[in-house]
Amino acid sequence: MHRLWIGFVPYIVVSVVHVSALAADSPAIAAPTKLALMPLLLVAVAWGARGTRWTAPHTLLVAAIALSWLGDGAGVFVPWLPTVPMMLLFFGLAHLCYIWLFWRKLAARRVPRWAAIYAVWWIALLVVLWPYLGGLAVAVAAYGLVLGGTAVAASRCHPLVVWGSVFFLASDSVLAFRLFMPEAMPGWTSPLVMFTYCLGQGLIAAGVLVSVRARHAAVTPVTA
Repeated sequence: MHRLWIGFVPYIVVSVVHVSALAADSPAIAAPTKLALMPLLLVAVAWGARGTRWTAPHTLLVAAIALSWLGDGAGVFVPWLPTVPMMLLFFGLAHLCYIWLFWRKLAARRVPRWAAIYAVWWIALLVVLWPYLGGLAVAVAAYGLVLGGTAVAASRCHPLVVWGSVFFLASDSVLAFRLFMPEAMPGWTSPLVMFTYCLGQGLIAAGVLVSVRARHAAVTPVTA
């Protein structure tokens, strides 16, 4: 199992460099490392999938990571379109892939009662941010529902997936305040957004790989 984690080393290293660059206010390093994150996570997934049959969970995970990469680079990839709406679109599609993956492919239990906290989170976030959202109010509300849906679906899965979704949710929550209430957010919240984002995406990917391997081992007959 330890070999699975080797593939995550480049992703972890670049994540540390990227977050450090944000903390040091070095955009010359932060910008390219941000766009390298999700491709390196795809490398980790490809490495971790070795030795098992490629399955629908792998495909959905790759799709979610690829769409997240488009969201990360929305301002670079489609500079002629408004950046925030395109981020919401790409990440919204990524979360739909995650919901399908967690709810339909990897669920191991019923939704726990504590997951009701995500409904409280959604309501509280909108109550605070609504006066600042302007024309994006409906889009942000819809994106929040999808993001919360991802967290609820993840609550049925492996603990790594559960914690990954929590950090992803935290990242997007802080980012929302940075986008719509920037005057209220200190500078250190910029590296915090990406720290929790990198950690969340990494944990989700690792949890999916571990879950698929566990299921593969459960159905593979043991030979003498």
